[in-house]
Formats: sequence, structure tokens, C-alpha cells
Amino acid sequence: MSAQIRAVIFDFDGLVVDTESTGYLTWKEIFEQHGHFLPVERYAQAVGTDFLTGGYDPRRDLEQLTGLTFDWEVMEETRRTRERDLRKLLQTLPGVRDRLSEARSLGLKTAIASSSPRWWIDSWMEQLAIRDQFDHISTVDDTGKVKPDPSLFLHAAKNLGVDVTEAVIFEDSLNGLRAAQTAGIRCIVAPGPMTKHLDFTGAWMQVEGLNQITLGEISSSWTEA
Repeated sequence: MSAQIRAVIFDFDGLVVDTESTGYLTWKEIFEQHGHFLPVERYAQAVGTDFLTGGYDPRRDLEQLTGLTFDWEVMEETRRTRERDLRKLLQTLPGVRDRLSEARSLGLKTAIASSSPRWWIDSWMEQLAIRDQFDHISTVDDTGKVKPDPSLFLHAAKNLGVDVTEAVIFEDSLNGLRAAQTAGIRCIVAPGPMTKHLDFTGAWMQVEGLNQITLGEISSSWTEA
């Protein structure tokens, strides 16, 4: 493997900002309105991917639990309105801005690789005012596939102009780790509230948050792997 790190690829939801918890809360509220409880462990199956390919779909789950059919177009609009209210309170997670600043000082390239659509990422870039901190952004709109498929990470590495052996990925989800493993890119997992119960065996490193490790420490460990 390469003895030099040249790029850092960030997942977005749950890693840069805790959108996973607000998403879960809105679904939990919908389930409660219909007399059912949505466990974190069940919802977390879809974290890092989408409802279509993640093996878990809360819409299908709720319909099976209630025996009812819902107008999801209407319900999703209501849910998104609630989520927009919740997101106004969110900021970048601890360590994110420090790692981005450190990457710039070390001359490392940076990217986001997210299963979310472009409009979602762009809206957050504006709200958080961090768009200029990234050299590239890859979303499902670019590849047509979501994690655990490796295409998002491969797309990001290619557009950064680096080999997969020269990049490191920051992730918070099991689907993201699986995608990184398939792509052949080292992955450091920093689980969030939605994913901390999961088994991340196979990660190159696991930390409690991005404030718990520096890129200097990562670089020092690079040739040891």
C-alpha cells in the first residue's frame, strides 16, 4: 500500500452533522402517532444508504404494523417540514472543522461521498458555510448507487485524482464501512447515536468522534497498516 496519505473522504449524514438523529426522530414520531414504537436498532439498518436498498423501509414497516396504506407523498412533505425545523438547531459535529482545517494545512485533498441527493448536501453546505472546505462532492446523483455499493467512494477518489491506497474515509455507518472495504480504501469509523450499537469489525480504526484523532496521528500510522 502507499506510504503517503493524500486525501480525506468524509461521509456526510451522521458524520459531518447529526442529521441521522433528526431523521430518526421524525419517523419515531410518525410511528407513535399510529400507536407503534420504532427502535433505534431497527431504523439504523437504513443508515448510510437509502430505504430502497438498505433492507429496511419505515414506510413498509409501518404499513405492515398497522395494516393500513398511507399517502406517503403527503406524509413525507409533513415529515420534511418537521425535519427542516429540527435541522435549524444543528451544527457540525465535534472535530469536523478541525480535521478540515488540518487537511488544508497539510495539503491534503478533501471530499464528501454521500448516499444523499445533491440538493440535500448543497442545502447543508450553505447552512453550515463549509462548501469551500471541500475539493469535491460525490452524491447518489453522480453514481446512481448508494452505499454499501463502493461507487461513491471510488467516484470521489477519482475526482480528487488519488489512488484508493492514498485516501482515508471517515464514516459513521455500517453501510459506509462495507462500501469502503469493497472500494479498498482505509476507513476510520466514528459512530453516532444511531450507529454506536453496531459492530464495526474490519474498520482500520474506530474513534468516538473526529475530535478524538488528528490527521497527523493518522499519517503516522499510515505505513504500519
